[in-house]
Amino acid sequence: MAKTTISLIKADIGSFPGHSRTHPLILEKAARMLKEQEGKLLIDSFVTHCGDDLELIMTHTRGEDDPEIHALSWKVFTECAKVAKEMKLYGAGQDILSDAFSGNVKGMGPGVAEMEFEERGSDPVLLFMADKTEPGAWNFYLYKIFADPFNTAGLVIDPQMHDGFIFEVHDVIEKRKIEFRTPEESYSLLAYIGAPSRYVIKYVKRKDGIIAASTSTQRLSLIAGKYVGKDDPVMIVRGQSGLPAVGEIIDPFSIPIIVAGWMRGSHHGPFMPVGLPDANCTRFDGPPRVICLGFQVCNGKLIGPADMFDDPAYDRVRARCNELADILRAHGPFEPHRLSLSEMEYTTLPAVEKTLKGRWVPIKE
Repeated sequence: MAKTTISLIKADIGSFPGHSRTHPLILEKAARMLKEQEGKLLIDSFVTHCGDDLELIMTHTRGEDDPEIHALSWKVFTECAKVAKEMKLYGAGQDILSDAFSGNVKGMGPGVAEMEFEERGSDPVLLFMADKTEPGAWNFYLYKIFADPFNTAGLVIDPQMHDGFIFEVHDVIEKRKIEFRTPEESYSLLAYIGAPSRYVIKYVKRKDGIIAASTSTQRLSLIAGKYVGKDDPVMIVRGQSGLPAVGEIIDPFSIPIIVAGWMRGSHHGPFMPVGLPDANCTRFDGPPRVICLGFQVCNGKLIGPADMFDDPAYDRVRARCNELADILRAHGPFEPHRLSLSEMEYTTLPAVEKTLKGRWVPIKE
């Protein structure tokens, strides 16, 4: 039997009002275009949104980085961008950084997470989609899920996980990658992934090669050479049967961590897990938020979705995120609410600095 591939590809191609949410007509058009390819390029598909990002979930047997799958995604995004422009939606076509498709949407604006695997007797898959933050936002959670025995009991009591996992980490600045084996290299792994603006976990695999997690690592500012919006990452995680249980995968999201992004991609804010009805960014264009849809994968078909964070068990973390938002917002334009100067290099601040460059004079000692 052919392996199943899940492709989760997203783009901000226009929203209303401002950066708040995706328009229903955009979602309808995208869903219709993917549905037409079921039984052809695709086995199954599902379309949703997180904030202002259009999210395409597709299953097929063509493997990762398939030119036809990526061409289909590009066509959906460009056609939906036309609709967005007709309605004068904000940021119409924002994540489309080229007019010519080159065989792969990576490096052209959209975010991509893909995973190819042999289906097990039962294959639960969780798809995480975020808005108003950067790819490194997943680092904390992936460490908790796959390397922290205080979160994941299976690392201690499941013999299939007891040997640990392999983390593939990408340096998005220098364009290089490295693998770390846990638990033996946990401290070395943390030395890098604790700097999520530069070092991003791309894949997690069990030591026997079983794929467990895949993320998007695209940073728009590094692709475009200037600030064109935050990256709004996506992630795919498989669970159960020798991998972390579904409950172990989502439990770390009960911790209100601080991530980069929020307003103008220039601020730190709390990362709030929400159900799909609340995946609309309003307060200061945020706060940054994440949704999780759960599916059972059966012969490539998507059984679901289950809205994993539409659960009162996450009410407390949402309340704590709101408290943190109050504290950070009170800082106004001061750090640590505003990003550090090194990260502000990738925002619109350099344009302000350029206008003032001639007014600086030397200090005489």
